[in-house]
Amino acid sequence: MKAMWKRAGEGSYLSYKVSEGVPYFSFPILEDTGLVKQGFSTKMGGVSEGKYATMNFTYTRGDNPEHVTENYRRMAKALSVDVEKMVLSYQTHTTNVRLVTEADAGKGIFKEREYTDVDGLITNVKGITLVTFYADCVPLYFLDPVHKAIGLSHSGWRGTVKRMGEVTVKRMGEAFGTRPEDAIACIGPSICKDCYEVGEEVILEFQKGFDQKYWEDLYTPKDNGKYWLDLWKANEIILLEAGIRREHLGVTDICTHCNSDYLFSHRTTGNDRGNLAAFLSLSE
Repeated sequence: MKAMWKRAGEGSYLSYKVSEGVPYFSFPILEDTGLVKQGFSTKMGGVSEGKYATMNFTYTRGDNPEHVTENYRRMAKALSVDVEKMVLSYQTHTTNVRLVTEADAGKGIFKEREYTDVDGLITNVKGITLVTFYADCVPLYFLDPVHKAIGLSHSGWRGTVKRMGEVTVKRMGEAFGTRPEDAIACIGPSICKDCYEVGEEVILEFQKGFDQKYWEDLYTPKDNGKYWLDLWKANEIILLEAGIRREHLGVTDICTHCNSDYLFSHRTTGNDRGNLAAFLSLSE
């Protein structure tokens, strides 16, 4: 199965696994610590049907809620985590980060979320599984192995311009004492530069948000007046500038759009789709 993936670079920071019949991606740099359970879903291994087939994790696009809940149960079993202790984000392209406690267990699946506008989650509670959602945007994983704390954040172009990765590291510092030089960070499957066409208005925002020395690496002009934008590189720059050590940083080479047969991609299907999800939990 590994050979089926179209890869955008040489040397991957991702491994492909199948557990309990559920395929998912895993980060060896996180797994090797022995401190967390983590994964990034594919379209495969679930029970959803039609345009949601099969492993859809969103309740908000019209899928059968029982199918979505069953998908969570399957992923929980695959990752050996408790589905009752999953906590879901409520994403609206902000840089708001929520401190998750024991009281949040089950929110978004078995309990209503009283919060909105939350694109990042952090916790130091063992057994709580943070969950965020994707269909081209960038998942950011964080582990503080010293203070035993984790973070998981959603970073589309808006979140990237506003430095969601740096914001998450700072929030972990405030909440847990996390030092950037100790933290491990990963950039997960999302749209690659060769697939991500944007207009000048987006590029102007990136020019405001990044030093000019990075512009050539971040985007490439096209003949049609549009640009190819590299969200992977942008988030890598942000995390390194935030103090993450390069040897503690894993960067994806799996593009959601290039692999839209196996991964949900907004650029491929628009809103006629389900959502992928990222999962991260401190081992109990």
